Amino acid sequence: MSDALALFIERIRAQDARAIARAISLVENDGAQALTLLQRLFPYTGRALVLGVTGSPGVGKSTLVDRLAQHYRARGETLGIIAVDPSSPFTGGAILGDRIRMQTLGTDPGVFIRSMATRGNLGGLARATGDAVLILDAAGYDRVIVETVGVGQDEVDIVKMADVTLVVLMPGLGDDVQTIKAGLMEIGDIFVINKADREGVSRIESELKAMLAIAERRDGWHPPIIKTIATEGQGIEDLGHAIARFLDFRRQSAQADERRQEMAEQRLRALLKERLFEVALHTLTTSEELRQWAVAIARRERDPYSIVEEILTRWKGHRRT
Repeated sequence: MSDALALFIERIRAQDARAIARAISLVENDGAQALTLLQRLFPYTGRALVLGVTGSPGVGKSTLVDRLAQHYRARGETLGIIAVDPSSPFTGGAILGDRIRMQTLGTDPGVFIRSMATRGNLGGLARATGDAVLILDAAGYDRVIVETVGVGQDEVDIVKMADVTLVVLMPGLGDDVQTIKAGLMEIGDIFVINKADREGVSRIESELKAMLAIAERRDGWHPPIIKTIATEGQGIEDLGHAIARFLDFRRQSAQADERRQEMAEQRLRALLKERLFEVALHTLTTSEELRQWAVAIARRERDPYSIVEEILTRWKGHRRT
């Protein structure tokens, strides 16, 4: 390891905010150092608790994260927060700024906050979010909170990296429970009804209870429903206790190791897909050729399936050379 890289890693592990920010930028931009950096940081990971916070836009996820972070800071714990935002259509960067969203925590040296753009990624997470979580874990933060972009039923990727997944709802969004049951019902470890001072909270709570009563989880956990008013800090203590109860349950569960292995396998599959896709684009074809193929497909002169097979044939020939 070079002296410069060793010093860089040392600064990250010392929770140097500038070094951490630079490291995350490297993995976001596929910098030349990114792969080596992640490989060197990996042995220092596995200690942070990763909390995923997901739900539809407008339910108050950012405020809830802010209050939950304050709850943990009051207990002396350090936090890394990743807020995954929609991509700007002009720059590809995050539209919403981290300091604007969580002003209370912005100057706290025990908290690192980073906004990340999805850049068109499905599943509510930026492509490099998993790498950013790894960096914050290696930096020694006690807890890492990932707030997803809020895209409804597609927002299920968080379960691939979070130890605890919070699904946030609120009254007054119409057919609340029906809009989440296709995806988020299956991944929620704890359900939070935020803005619980609004009309309709009893109805959404009753619907949630009814749906959770017929849902079966392999681990036998029964997800609790916690009501909060995040803007006033109400219910945050109860939410903290619910998270602690789930973690205790997980530690005693025979399936705890199995879930960690599943998360590791999902991460491995995602990285493999990404790397193979990059090889296909940069080694087996060119941007110009892709454009020509796209024209041919649009004109119905060729079909996409045979083109993919052609690329795979090139891959086989590439392996033999």
